[in-house]
Amino acid sequence: MRALKKVPEITVFFWIIKLLTTAMGEVTSDYLAHQLDPIIAVAIGGIGLVAALVLQFWVRRYIPWVYWLAVVMVAVFGTMAADVLHVGFGVPYIASTALFLIALAIIFAVWYKSEKTLSIHSIYTRRRELFYWATVIATFALGTAAGDLTATNTSLGYLSSGILFAILIALPALAYWLLGLNEILAFWLAYILTRPLGASFADWLGKAPDQGGIGIGTGVVSLVLTALIVILVGYLTVTHKDVEPETR
Repeated sequence: MRALKKVPEITVFFWIIKLLTTAMGEVTSDYLAHQLDPIIAVAIGGIGLVAALVLQFWVRRYIPWVYWLAVVMVAVFGTMAADVLHVGFGVPYIASTALFLIALAIIFAVWYKSEKTLSIHSIYTRRRELFYWATVIATFALGTAAGDLTATNTSLGYLSSGILFAILIALPALAYWLLGLNEILAFWLAYILTRPLGASFADWLGKAPDQGGIGIGTGVVSLVLTALIVILVGYLTVTHKDVEPETR
């Protein structure tokens, strides 16, 4: 009997929720860092991430709310990790972007050497699941650093940065459909780019005008995004539209 998969099928719902989690993680991290002592905020984020991942590893099959809770906590803590390097330790965004890129490349190399595949359709074993979540964490941290780099160091601003990444994320999709780009490579390129895409637009909505945003407020944006995620995950829980027919 084939082991049950621990990840969802890649559908339009996957990409919508993924974008929402990246945006939600960005503004939630900012909100907590301003409402609480940054050390306490990072501690809460770290505890939440560990708890969510323990739950995800504990369940034996893909459960929408468990999986997406883990992704949300990765989004929140991944933002905090990138921000701590820059704000807490003074590491330039270009250096942290390079650091996380190297870390991601190492994870991919070790994963492929061990399993001979980087496909998320093959997440049936505990070891592959460990590689998968290590990759997810690295992509969120990399995307956060890259998004902040383009928004601040290049003076693009959050809106222009979001538009830039919207264009960039379309490239692997077009290359896959029109030029036959490898499916796995196209997926991971798009997956990485969802982070700065969602985060840039979230910052544009949430931050004050003097910071390059339109001033809705990080708390309000976080609540709206959280509600949308809950609604969509609830819909998938009921309809099973992100589960293979044989695993229902």
